[in-house]
Amino acid sequence: MKKEVLLILSLIAMVFVSCDSNDDNDGYGDYLVARPLVISKAEFANSVDIIAPRPIDESGKIYTYQDYIFINDKYKGVHVIDNSNPLQPRKVSFIKIPGNVDISVKDDFLFADSMMDLVVLDISNIDAIQQVNRLESVLYNNIFFPFEADIVEYEDYDYETEMLVGWETVTERRLTEEVEQNAGRGIFFEDMALNEATDGGTGEGGSLARFKIVDEYLYAVDSHNINVFNISDLENPEDLEDVYAGFDIETIFNRGNHLFLGSMRGMYIYDISSPATPTFVSEFQHGTACDPVVVDGDYAYVTLRGGNECGALESGLFIVDISNIEDPKLAVDYPMDEPYGLGIRDEKLFVCDGSSGLKVYDKTDVEDIKMLNHFKDIVTFDVIPLESHLIMVGDEILYQYEYLDDEIKLISQIGLN
Repeated sequence: MKKEVLLILSLIAMVFVSCDSNDDNDGYGDYLVARPLVISKAEFANSVDIIAPRPIDESGKIYTYQDYIFINDKYKGVHVIDNSNPLQPRKVSFIKIPGNVDISVKDDFLFADSMMDLVVLDISNIDAIQQVNRLESVLYNNIFFPFEADIVEYEDYDYETEMLVGWETVTERRLTEEVEQNAGRGIFFEDMALNEATDGGTGEGGSLARFKIVDEYLYAVDSHNINVFNISDLENPEDLEDVYAGFDIETIFNRGNHLFLGSMRGMYIYDISSPATPTFVSEFQHGTACDPVVVDGDYAYVTLRGGNECGALESGLFIVDISNIEDPKLAVDYPMDEPYGLGIRDEKLFVCDGSSGLKVYDKTDVEDIKMLNHFKDIVTFDVIPLESHLIMVGDEILYQYEYLDDEIKLISQIGLN
């Protein structure tokens, strides 16, 4: 039997705000509705498959390796695109990986999360990708409850034979009175699957990545930990001791012997001089907000996105002085609208500012960055500044830009749906 539930406490207030802002004279309003993606456990164990290109449902993070671009379809798998000619990118295949959010590649071996499992794929022949290993229950479940939704609908299912692999969210017209009546029902977590067990040839991911390969180690962050794997034997990763890193960890970035973790509470810095055992160095705290980070020289660049589940009311770009790695300090901050990923190439800083488009800055003087370009009228999510050109994904479209002396120019785009 289908159930409708609304979030409690502060989230209930969001529902009533939604009612006030979306309600019209016919008694209906627009609400964000979340429904679970469920798979049988038997199917999940043998779920990785390579199929023909298919439309994307929700574009996630991007990753580049050699002449290929990999685009995550949130919780469902990875789209493979041949980018040997950036002017004419070509869809190759789709790798079905239920519960997938992140990937990383080294020497033709692709590592991907599939719920709590780590999957290893041989991509040496892109037309005949093969699964070579699956390490079970070595990761924490990164399927989070859809706190941004106004309404959560789910169907009862047998926890013994089925599992939750993600959430699908859509905007729907609903009768406001019925939504308000359900506001006090709360969420009964025991009724849901949230309590389930939870540089040779290395590619490059964007600032939203949770996976990072450094030499012979793969670091995979979840909301609380750095999961460490020795991948000196690429086909047979060794699961090492996890390192507790704090709360609400979202992203990971590497520079030299340091990992920079972006969280909803701040930026954490870890030393990996002993790569199997990352050790805490310092942290930079800020108000609660969604937070990816990239590093260049003596500065870390952090975008803070407020609103919805991110907590903070305002969004911005924080530039943090890390010349003393043990005592990072805020150098300057700039207002943004709803920033997601960001990237750096030489003195150019690229910020994906959500529905406000792609913003390009000259960061020569961090105290007074200058806007070089502003590509409006597009929705932006994640970006990778390669040596030859810029790759960006947003709103189910893959964009590529050419670097010019003091600006950039669009050279191609391909729809993913």
